Amino acid sequence: MLQQTRVAAVLDHYVRFLRRFPTVQSLAAARESSVLTAWSGLGYYHRARRMHRAAKLIAREGGRFPTTTGEWAELPGIGRYTAAAIASICFGEPVAAVDGNVERVVDRVFGRAQGNKAVSARAQQLLDPQRPGDFNQAMMELGATICTPRAPQCMVCPVSAFCRTRGAQRPVPQAKRRSRRVFLALVRKNASTLLVRRPMDASLMAGMWELPEMPSARVNGALPLLRLRHSITITDYHVAVFAASPEQLQDCAARGRWFTRRQYERLPLTGLTRKVLRRLPPAPREGPAESICF
Repeated sequence: MLQQTRVAAVLDHYVRFLRRFPTVQSLAAARESSVLTAWSGLGYYHRARRMHRAAKLIAREGGRFPTTTGEWAELPGIGRYTAAAIASICFGEPVAAVDGNVERVVDRVFGRAQGNKAVSARAQQLLDPQRPGDFNQAMMELGATICTPRAPQCMVCPVSAFCRTRGAQRPVPQAKRRSRRVFLALVRKNASTLLVRRPMDASLMAGMWELPEMPSARVNGALPLLRLRHSITITDYHVAVFAASPEQLQDCAARGRWFTRRQYERLPLTGLTRKVLRRLPPAPREGPAESICF
């Protein structure tokens, strides 16, 4: 969960996920849709799918977890850093775990290295082989709380006497952010809401359920029910949600399905759809579908 996601955003999801899947066997036995539902809101859903596949492989081995970096790296979704972190912290293997925080600390202490292999070699050279897990966590924490990218606290840094850099480095150029406008349709009938499923071969969020997208031409000056901004990696989506009737979106109604609130809360929804549905009042228990004329 912490891959590409801040700790603060993960904590609540982590607790709920462990309640739903307390053992690797329960995770392995679950349907993929259930795993994606529990993951919903964290984004990068390929991570959940890979973790699900890894759990199945572990369950086939009788629930025996790997113990070395090499063994962990053979599992889906486990890269070099994650493998080293697990092996050192959980099993005491003397191997350095290098994430972005550790790389920054090493680069500042020694001077910027040329390539990932050089950084890993330097981190391995520093590693305490007697307490590798504690050392790796200390390095991560040092980079996250003291040796920060823009305002490092050099005066209180425990390794400042050995640091060649001291102070913020020139920032790495960031990719230019993109912007896109999105119009979504909220189609309701009695107590149900119309949702459509993304193709199973989609490059992003395959198989997830979402509100149907509305062509901008159909908006025609109507006032939206809701406006919000939703960001995914380097793209900011400026979203407007409009009420519509099934007749106005016949193509979506044909390939979509109707779900009550209790039902769609158990679905693997896209993060944007979940955000929208939580901000809007629930569908009425009875009455005609909400609509607006375009």
